[in-house]
Amino acid sequence: MIEALGGRWGPIAVAAASAIVVAGAGAWLTTLGPWYASLRVPSWKPPDWAFGPVWTTIFTLTAIAGVMAWNAAPEGPERGWLLAAFALNGVLNIAWSGLFFRLERPDWALIEVAALWLSVAVLIVAVGCHSGLGAVLLVPYLVWVGIAAALNWSIVRLNGPF
Repeated sequence: MIEALGGRWGPIAVAAASAIVVAGAGAWLTTLGPWYASLRVPSWKPPDWAFGPVWTTIFTLTAIAGVMAWNAAPEGPERGWLLAAFALNGVLNIAWSGLFFRLERPDWALIEVAALWLSVAVLIVAVGCHSGLGAVLLVPYLVWVGIAAALNWSIVRLNGPF
């Protein structure tokens, strides 16, 4: 199917579909039920309604950065490394929601969010090898995961042990 889309549209379609899959899986795993509502949270926690627009922006910027790097990278192993970095990041992104919300284990999610943050840093380096602007587009993702990690840590501190 991607080949039928043509050379320049293929990477765009793959990036868009990947972003939708990762966002959709994370959203499906995010349950704001009674357990979540009972958690003590820090006063600086962003309102729940803000997470959707922020993540939508991050996923959009990430897809754009991926397409920019893919188009700039030579065919071969370098593109393979880009795909691997994005795939690992997507898995870690989804896993955090599963650990925190579905398993109700913010303590485990706190450990995992460190890996997620590192995977975003690796993405910035991998994309930056091919597209400086693409790397810059990933900086909000790194910052947001840092904020999420601080929030996760605060929730563990305020509510633990789990």
